[in-house]
Amino acid sequence: MYAIVDVKDKQFKVREGDTLYVPYHAGADADQELVLDRVLLVSDEDGNTLLGTPSVDAASVTARVLEHVKGDKVIVFKKKRRKRYRVKKGHRQQYTKIQIETLEVNGAPSLWGSDEAEAAPSATEASEDAPAEA
Repeated sequence: MYAIVDVKDKQFKVREGDTLYVPYHAGADADQELVLDRVLLVSDEDGNTLLGTPSVDAASVTARVLEHVKGDKVIVFKKKRRKRYRVKKGHRQQYTKIQIETLEVNGAPSLWGSDEAEAAPSATEASEDAPAEA
């Protein structure tokens, strides 16, 4: 089972046990539990997919904060030729390292639409039951 989760306007594909580097969470301490409730899509092993509009209300992902880290250094270099203008600055983006613990979909059988598919007759069954017009 996997899910697509929105964390601070960035989307991640997550499975149980995955380790991710997400945008920095200032309020989260190490070994704290985060609940990611903006689940955009959920898919199970059978290929059944549940797409949210915009998010799946009955789904949530629980993650544990492992640590806060900094990314690789990015060099910002500006230059204007023949003007003696050069500026060199560095930047390191902050990230939060999390580990996905559980993916929960409350009421999973009814969400996948299996009840609706059995209750409603298909188009071919309806055409067989109706009398043929000449």
